[in-house]
Amino acid sequence: MQSRPRHAAGAALSVTTLLLFICIQAGLVAFPLRNTRSRALLVPPRWPPLGLRAVRAGTATPAGAGTEAVLLPGWEAIVLLRRPDGTSAPGDENVQSNATCVFRGGASSPARALGPLPASGRDAYTCIMPEPARTHRHDAPLVLFSASTVINAGDGASGRSPEMLKWSNRVVYESVVIDGGDVLVFAKGVNRRKKVNRPAADIRCVYYRGDAGNVVASLPATTSAQQVFRCPPPLATTPVDRELRVTLAVVGEEPIPSLATYDPPRRPQSSPATGPTPSGKRLICACTMVRDVAKFMREWVVYHAAVGVDRFYVYDNGSEDDLADQVLHLTSDGFEVFTMTWPWPKTLEAALSHAAAVHRDSCEWMVFIDVDEFIFSPHWAHSENPTKSMLHLVTTVAKDVGQVSMWCADFGPSDQTTHPKEGVVQGYTCRRQTMERHKSLVLLDAVDQSMTNSVHYFKLQPGFRGEWSTRVRVNHYKYQAWDEFKVKFRRRASTYTVDWTEKVKLRSNDRTPGLGFEAVEPADWPHRFCEVNDTLLHDVTRRWFGLGFGNKLGRRRIIGTYNV
Repeated sequence: MQSRPRHAAGAALSVTTLLLFICIQAGLVAFPLRNTRSRALLVPPRWPPLGLRAVRAGTATPAGAGTEAVLLPGWEAIVLLRRPDGTSAPGDENVQSNATCVFRGGASSPARALGPLPASGRDAYTCIMPEPARTHRHDAPLVLFSASTVINAGDGASGRSPEMLKWSNRVVYESVVIDGGDVLVFAKGVNRRKKVNRPAADIRCVYYRGDAGNVVASLPATTSAQQVFRCPPPLATTPVDRELRVTLAVVGEEPIPSLATYDPPRRPQSSPATGPTPSGKRLICACTMVRDVAKFMREWVVYHAAVGVDRFYVYDNGSEDDLADQVLHLTSDGFEVFTMTWPWPKTLEAALSHAAAVHRDSCEWMVFIDVDEFIFSPHWAHSENPTKSMLHLVTTVAKDVGQVSMWCADFGPSDQTTHPKEGVVQGYTCRRQTMERHKSLVLLDAVDQSMTNSVHYFKLQPGFRGEWSTRVRVNHYKYQAWDEFKVKFRRRASTYTVDWTEKVKLRSNDRTPGLGFEAVEPADWPHRFCEVNDTLLHDVTRRWFGLGFGNKLGRRRIIGTYNV
């Protein structure tokens, strides 16, 4: 007789508790909390499937290996692999060249190895999603390494792989531990507009394990700029025996799906493509991001090494040419050239921010230029030989100067219809009269903590200033023979620059005057942008190195000219 009232009272209490919880939730929807800490205490976080862990693979990769994938525009998939023991995918080039992506439903396509990511060491592969697979759920593909593996419908249909992340949405795609232990987290979709950044106070850095909400630490971000967010590390007492993931959570919103891991500092490993691990700090380094421009690499490296660049960092944005072979030849000749795998599209500013932060202990100054850009001074025109002091003098500035800017001279096709076999410096000798835009030589210790940059220059810390150089300029071989130039229609590298095929921002200075929205050669293209006949660098490099110094024929002459 006494149990019935007790049961009724318990039921009433449960109903009351449920109603109270519903009221709190409704109030939070109507009046969302701006205080992140209060919201975290009252509202349990809802987590999307951030950790993509399932995988099956071929004979060279055992079942259970870790894989993740993101779907890029054009149905291109970037697949990241790591074995269960923490090692990367097979390192044998023959095995890698025979890799295959198998999608849901059994459709397959060749997988191309891109290399290990700079922080986590996970191996990146790219493959195109076949049309039959596009009608299914976009699950992460399986990667098979054995050349003898038989691909059939069952391989792609059995089991459930995790769904691929979509590059068109918000994605945390990379992270790296830098000086003092801070963590730079790279994410697209948070700061969508140029020069409009969400306050760091609205963003939390979330460290977690596994697929769900196994949160280890949730800490406020300290900076937010473009696609780069500076985060404090988790407490040193946090065990790191299992892989930690990192993502961002904007106040009032779900955590962002993430590919990034938190990897405590460790000594970087050497690889056949990058050569030995950098040792010692250099005065001047050069950084560039490339895609399928290996044929320009030797000319660019040889020239800049001669005038004062000590080390080169090349961020590879998915090259399909012989970049690795070119770098290997250069390092064999004594040049310090290191490649970093950076497969993410339209993330040039983020890549340069990564370089400025990660290589701060390896370089005092860093110049950020493309492989079709050559630093030159008319004062060098009568020099018999190049010397490293040429660029070193540019860095001899007042202590509060953190950036030296250089104007760019844009060269035109110069009547060339194909890529000049002697190299761009020898082949293009006619330019526009007006100097436009600029590139900069940056003191890395002076770069602002936000790592903000506009490709051409960086934001500096308080107490530092920039100045213009009156001695040097940048020869930009921008408008080359049409077959070379039209490649720029495929995809622009900068985050905030629209692709030329898009009919927006028609008056942007980034667009080439007189061109439309398709890669159609104008009738007078070989003669365009020719206002000044400028052979200064053409003449001086021929005197210094001889004809063809940008290819293998000039190799012996270069090495004999100066100490590499």
